Amino acid sequence: MMTRRQLIALAAAAPLAAAAENGPAVRLGIDLFSLRSQNWSPAELLDYSAKQGARVVHFSEIRFIGSLEPENLRKVRQQAEGLGIEVEIGMKSICPTSKMFDAAAGPAEQQLTRMIDSANIVGSKIVRAVLGSAEDRRPGPIGRHIESTVEVLRKARSKALDANIKIAIENHAGDMQSHEVKTLIEEAGRDFVGSCLDSGNPLWTLEDPLVALDILHPYVLTSHLRDSAVWAVPEGAAVSWVRMGEGNVNIEEFVRRYAQLCPGRALSLESIVMGPRIYPYRDRAFWEAYRDIPAWEFERFVEIAERGKPKPAPPRAGSPAEAAAREREDLEASIAYTKKLLG
Repeated sequence: MMTRRQLIALAAAAPLAAAAENGPAVRLGIDLFSLRSQNWSPAELLDYSAKQGARVVHFSEIRFIGSLEPENLRKVRQQAEGLGIEVEIGMKSICPTSKMFDAAAGPAEQQLTRMIDSANIVGSKIVRAVLGSAEDRRPGPIGRHIESTVEVLRKARSKALDANIKIAIENHAGDMQSHEVKTLIEEAGRDFVGSCLDSGNPLWTLEDPLVALDILHPYVLTSHLRDSAVWAVPEGAAVSWVRMGEGNVNIEEFVRRYAQLCPGRALSLESIVMGPRIYPYRDRAFWEAYRDIPAWEFERFVEIAERGKPKPAPPRAGSPAEAAAREREDLEASIAYTKKLLG
């Protein structure tokens, strides 16, 4: 059952339906990280996504698609086409200097070019990739990791252009603010690199998601959609990821503007519901990893926190089966809410 606040937000966002009639609507999708605890096969993931009305299924990590063997990729493509679903595929870090990078899987350029080949086989127009996480801001600077990522991308440029595949770099897990993602894209080359815009991750870099959208919308190739709750605590601010409609970052406005600014692009739910992450910005040492944050952007973040109210952490699941069921419930509630927003 929706809360009074959610109903008010839906009423305010009603013009979305009319806007969709006047131009190409965004395509509702599911990022399969939303179903990370299900242990389903690619076929089961596609069937479930089709039942939820998804037009795009985003295999954001290799583990969700099973393997990159051509036979497996062809099977996934055939099933997706039969269901009327567009497939997007992705991988983790392509930055050799990132703490997240898996050197055991081979050189970064080799990993990326293999994904480009795989995208061609499975019918994906993009390969989603990341630099790393917030851990790469410590000791920093993040600029050196951006340079490493740009170098890898440039080496894969001709391969990507020949295959007509674009690389969608996500603002991921607190690694980069949107202006840093923009710098990375521009330096690597807009002709084959763009943005996988995540609405939840800006808050992990003290950034308003609406600012991220304003900066990155010209580069958007695809997206991850998630709501967040932010509130003030004695140390600074707390950030929780919540179901769509349960946060205080004006996610309704984000969806409305995304539909206007990124017509035809995928808007894929990445449902993650988790307890608060504390950002102790009143501690001087905290800023060692965030010296490049513009003051005006930080002020927007503080304004969000000041109008927020504490959000209790979700109860712990008693068993893996219970955790998997709750994961589906969270995703389905967020899908229902977003469908209403989109009309």
